[in-house]
Amino acid sequence: MGWDHLLAFNLTLLAALASPGPALLLALRTSLVAGPRAGIATGLGLGAMAAGWTALALLGLEAVFVVVPWAYLAIKIAGALYLLYIAWGMWRDARQPLTQAAVVPGRQVFRTGFLVNLGNPKSVLFASAVLLVIFPPELSLTDKALIVGNHLLVEWVAYTGFALVLSTRRARDGYLRLKHLFDRIAALVLGMLSLRLIFGR
Repeated sequence: MGWDHLLAFNLTLLAALASPGPALLLALRTSLVAGPRAGIATGLGLGAMAAGWTALALLGLEAVFVVVPWAYLAIKIAGALYLLYIAWGMWRDARQPLTQAAVVPGRQVFRTGFLVNLGNPKSVLFASAVLLVIFPPELSLTDKALIVGNHLLVEWVAYTGFALVLSTRRARDGYLRLKHLFDRIAALVLGMLSLRLIFGR
C-alpha cells in the first residue's frame, strides 16, 4: 500500500462527506442550532462510527451480511426508525424559538451522531466497494489500522471544519430568519432518507 492509495481514498471520502445525507444534515443543523462545540461533538460521533464501519469492512462484515441477511435488514430498519424519530422532532419543533435548551451536552450529541451512522449498514457496503477498488488485495494488519485511523482523522477534520464555518454569526442569523422553513425541509429530507434506507437495496 502506498500514499497514492490513501490519497485516492481520502478524495473519495471527502466527496461522500459532501453529498447530502443524514450524517451531513445532522452535523450542519446541530452546528447552526447548538453552536460549534455541539457540531464538533456530533461530527466526532459520526466519524467514529463511519471509521468503525470501514474497520468492519476490512474484517469482512460484508460477507456476514450475505450469509445472515436478516442482520443487515434489522440494522437498516432500526436506523430508519431512528432517523424518523429525529425527523419528527425537527418537524414538531420547527416553529419553536431557540433557547439555551438548544445547547445540549457534548456526550448526548456525540451519541446521536454515532447512532445515526450505526443505523446505516450501507456504509459497510460502500466501504467494502471503495476498499476493493482503491487498495491492493493483500493488506497487512498495520495497513488496515492505518486506513481506519486515516478515515477517522478525515471525518473528524471535515466535520470540525463544517461546524466552525456554520457557527459564525452570519450563518446563525441566516438560519434563525428561516428556521421553521429549514427545519421542515430537513425533517422531510430525513424522512425520505429513512424510507429509502428501508426500501432501497
